[in-house]
Amino acid sequence: MVGHASCALTASRSSAPRQLGSEPGTRRGATWRQLRTVLLLLVLAIVAAQAWYDRVTTTSWRRPLWIGIYPLNGDDTATTEAYLHSLSSARFADIERFFATQAQRYGIRLDSPVHVELYPPPARPPPLLTPGADLLHRVWWSLQLRWYAAHAPHAAGQAPPQIRVFVLYHDPQTTPSVPHSLGLSKGLIGVVYAFAHEAADGSNNMVITHEVMHTLGATDKYDPDTDGPLYPYGFADPDQRPLYPQRRAEIMAGRYALTRSQFVMPDSLEQVVVGPLTAAEIRWTRP
Repeated sequence: MVGHASCALTASRSSAPRQLGSEPGTRRGATWRQLRTVLLLLVLAIVAAQAWYDRVTTTSWRRPLWIGIYPLNGDDTATTEAYLHSLSSARFADIERFFATQAQRYGIRLDSPVHVELYPPPARPPPLLTPGADLLHRVWWSLQLRWYAAHAPHAAGQAPPQIRVFVLYHDPQTTPSVPHSLGLSKGLIGVVYAFAHEAADGSNNMVITHEVMHTLGATDKYDPDTDGPLYPYGFADPDQRPLYPQRRAEIMAGRYALTRSQFVMPDSLEQVVVGPLTAAEIRWTRP
């Protein structure tokens, strides 16, 4: 024990006090961490500036918005692949008609507020957001999705669209339900899960339109716990008496209420309207 104490004492006398960060390697590590933080903040600042610019330019409604539909085989089945080969821009004409009809209701003087065009399928699916992801992972996923969208293909002579919607189609016989779709206002990107069947074209176009509205700044108007429309802004006809049954849906509610607890998804955009709050959010009206 005495010998050990002596060794400890000798060591203490021969060692100079050490200060945190005094070693060159430590200083280099701290500098690198600071540089990464500055670079991340710079990237986020650029993203925020681009988001502001996108928001202003896409909701000025001075000229038609160009929407690109990128179809993908979401389940790698032959049925879905055959459906993709049958697609053309004409299958999405309902979306153009919906925007034209609803914009006129709010005094927008564009005959065609949006133009929808079919683009070539990307070689791989978009990056997926892990359920329950924290804020850092959500930011990283958002940046990955932006990179993916920026490098989406287009045919020769085809201009890049302003809004990119990636539609992952599934065979309803093998995949009767699909995940929730999403739309990013910061990035003008939509990821839609749809069904590869002609009978589902109407409801598919409604979901695509819902996500396009998200990219333009519109918010959901349904209860996430029940999927029921929120009163009054999620109702197409909130002043109707009696209130039920509703016969139309508000686009950001996605369903209309037959009773207080029974909700139905429309078959097509013909049963859908843009409510006043949604119109204000996408700047069809001004406060």
